[in-house]
Amino acid sequence: MESVEQSREEDLRSTLWMRWLGVAGLVVVLDQITKQIADTLLVYNDPLVVLPIFNFTLRYNTGAAFGFLADSGGWQRWFFSLIAIVVSVFLVAWLRRLPRFALWEAFGISMILGGAVGNLIDRLLFGHVIDFIEFHYQHWFWPAFNVADSAITVGVAVLILDSLFQAKAKR
Repeated sequence: MESVEQSREEDLRSTLWMRWLGVAGLVVVLDQITKQIADTLLVYNDPLVVLPIFNFTLRYNTGAAFGFLADSGGWQRWFFSLIAIVVSVFLVAWLRRLPRFALWEAFGISMILGGAVGNLIDRLLFGHVIDFIEFHYQHWFWPAFNVADSAITVGVAVLILDSLFQAKAKR
């Protein structure tokens, strides 16, 4: 009897993690669509003012976050691609092992996975990541970013908050 229950639990977990992969896939699709729209409609480095603090500005980032290692001669493309692949494999493995009730954790992992794959696609296809969302205050500009970067940020925030609330609940 216990093995039937255990088998049913495994079936449910395998179905659930595939749904979370669907969430990650949705992030990738949304990211790629918005990047292609930006790349088609915007002129490189020419801001389209939306609000006094918000622009759409097409930028290409050959580095990592905030342009880290952007001027390093090209090797960073493959380095950051390899990191994204390793991280993505790790995230899929993590997602597969989650218990079915770990919804927030699964959501956070899915968002990070979708963002990592979205930016990986850009690196592999174009040699750079397409960024286009830009916030600023007067003459201080936050580095341009994209939907994938936003998903990664949301995913990390969700994982941090979830771990904090889990730790508090255990106490």
